[in-house]
Amino acid sequence: MPQYSVGPGSIDSDVMHMVRRLSVKEKVGQMTQIEVGQLIDCNGELNRTAVEYWIDEWKVGSFLETPANHGGKYNWYSPKTFGAFTDAVQKIALERGSKIPVIWGLDSVRGANYVKGATIFPAGIATAATFNPQFAYDAGRIAAKDTRAAGVHWAFAPILDLAVNKLWSRTYENFGEDPYLASKMGAASVNGYQGDYKHDRSRVAACMKHFIGYGYPFDGSDRANRHIAAHELLEYYVPPFKAAIDAGVATAMESYGVVNGEAVTISNYYLRKLLREQLGFKGMLVTDWGEINSQATMYHTAKDLTQATQLALERTSIDMSMVADDSSFANITAGLVKRGVVSDSRLDESVARILQLKKDLGLFKHPYTDQALASTVGSAQDIEAARDAVRESVTLLKNNNVLPLNKYEKVLFVGPTLNSTRYMGGGWNVHWQGPSDAEGDAIYQGFGDTVIKGVQQVTGSVPLYMPGVDIDGTTLIDIDTVIATAKLADKIVVGLGEKTYAENVGNIDSLVLPWQQLNLVYTLARKAKKPIVVVLVEGRPRGLGRIPDVAAAIVQAYLPGSYGGLPIAEILYGAVNPSGRLPYSYPATEAQASTTIWQSSYVSYNPQWAFGYGLGYSKVTYSNVTLSSNVLRPGEPITASVSVINNGLYAQKESVMLFTHQQYRVGYALELYRLRNFVKVDLAAGETKNVTLELKAEDLSFWDRDLKRRIEPAPVNVVINPYTQTDLIAVVDLVANANDVLEHL
Repeated sequence: MPQYSVGPGSIDSDVMHMVRRLSVKEKVGQMTQIEVGQLIDCNGELNRTAVEYWIDEWKVGSFLETPANHGGKYNWYSPKTFGAFTDAVQKIALERGSKIPVIWGLDSVRGANYVKGATIFPAGIATAATFNPQFAYDAGRIAAKDTRAAGVHWAFAPILDLAVNKLWSRTYENFGEDPYLASKMGAASVNGYQGDYKHDRSRVAACMKHFIGYGYPFDGSDRANRHIAAHELLEYYVPPFKAAIDAGVATAMESYGVVNGEAVTISNYYLRKLLREQLGFKGMLVTDWGEINSQATMYHTAKDLTQATQLALERTSIDMSMVADDSSFANITAGLVKRGVVSDSRLDESVARILQLKKDLGLFKHPYTDQALASTVGSAQDIEAARDAVRESVTLLKNNNVLPLNKYEKVLFVGPTLNSTRYMGGGWNVHWQGPSDAEGDAIYQGFGDTVIKGVQQVTGSVPLYMPGVDIDGTTLIDIDTVIATAKLADKIVVGLGEKTYAENVGNIDSLVLPWQQLNLVYTLARKAKKPIVVVLVEGRPRGLGRIPDVAAAIVQAYLPGSYGGLPIAEILYGAVNPSGRLPYSYPATEAQASTTIWQSSYVSYNPQWAFGYGLGYSKVTYSNVTLSSNVLRPGEPITASVSVINNGLYAQKESVMLFTHQQYRVGYALELYRLRNFVKVDLAAGETKNVTLELKAEDLSFWDRDLKRRIEPAPVNVVINPYTQTDLIAVVDLVANANDVLEHL
């Protein structure tokens, strides 16, 4: 996987010269982002008069979103059609107003999911389950190419929030609950999206989001307030963003809502001191949708829109306001500068970063779409890359010797998620909320598959399928026939899961799956008395009731994307050996919604399945854990080695994870486990490999309540895969001066 050090830096002299030539109104226009719905007429076509208005009157420098989400003529725009639309806007921008190219942003969060025919990859949570950062890189690289093919230069990804409260509707978008896993995946994703973006015109600017603490909403609902101690924010929530900054991420997006009662969007601490001064971020910072205005209209953290805008400019380093529907930001900001409330130099700071980004992306020399890229969208190689990611993400949670299936067995397939492309995609999939009920799977026009189609491809015969229950879990469908058919089958595969959703539309009050989905399994188990395999297609770990006891096998497929059907079928039938591992702690009860692997060690940790858990069709065992030294000092890394043996008949991909548990830490509760390193290895049947992982003393540093990062000396347990193996522990003596401060905020 290539590594790139390219990233935002100092402002070029020609860019500063350009900034100084702009009027206040032109500068404010560059800082304004408007959604594409403002540019579409009543027939769904581009309204050139509206474009001219925004360019001429307000000098707008950025637009976002797909016309398909905002009344456009087509419900899914091909790269050529999308590119013609963005090029038409770009032409007007270059001929009128400030004559500066616009930068277009899009939520290409899992492939170019808003571009017709582009390969839709597994959701972030599934990518994390691979424990293979190569897939985060590949998804970013292909998303960038296909996004650029549509004339879009900026992807609002990767999502680096931690999935702490599993009720949260955005759990599936990010890379799990663990800071280290999210950091590795996030850095790889940035490299994939951007590459050498200052020269490679098939790449885009990445955007790390949502800074900061968004993944721990108090009650699980989207945008709910977050209560996170300052030192815990630094310890757990900041590292993925720091990794993205170190990887050269070009832009950032601040988060919705408030942390510890303080509105993020107008926080000097979060958006200047922490982001810029402490973490060293030099790129361009954009708000999330309408967040400046929301300070007055939603959170009531400002008296009115004028005060909200003033506070955002005075206190923070926000460069661009995703307004996104009106001229309020532009109008108010220009007035604040005219009255001397906001300085012209404050505008210069932001406009310089915006114009430098446009230069870095080549927009001054190559403002229009590269039409040659359209021919690469949805290529066979891209589809296979997405399927490979699914093959390594699907996680086998239980198997009482019923998997893999035999193609000669009579298997009944039941459940709404097994015969649906859109349910495999979830939200941010064709549309913000996924395809509508009216659109169904027809909207894909062949750009995808289903588990049922995958089974047919694997077995060579048409599978026996019945819906059994609706996706909302309110109604059993033709249940008597389902039961009669199930009695004649050798095995039953039941697909359960969630309908599509994004953001607040996906808010739920309970983790438990809808009753009739659970009841379908209970009824089949009670009346058919045949082995049941449950396949979960879900964006977050839903409560399973008695299914862990009733089912003979359970497969977690997450949201595998539009091409997930074939890989799931391959795993069910043994053509692929499952190797995914849980990127979160799967709750056993409602009370465990926010349980994590890094919670305090004295608190009971008994989820349904632990972080890092997963099975394969081969039994893999570990032995001979050794350390290169029994002492660990700052500046002197050690290695841990372990023998990994594939005792089975199948080749196995195995994620070897190194955790630490410090035996004590003076004054501060210890985490149960902290993931410090991991690697995924290929093991042939019967093969033994010696795997070596590095550990640094600095890895065990922690932030205290005085916001000092330091190391507390103590014996440390080095543990390998604690929830798939047993007693793989070695002890190292962590030696350091507890008073030495590595970092201080």
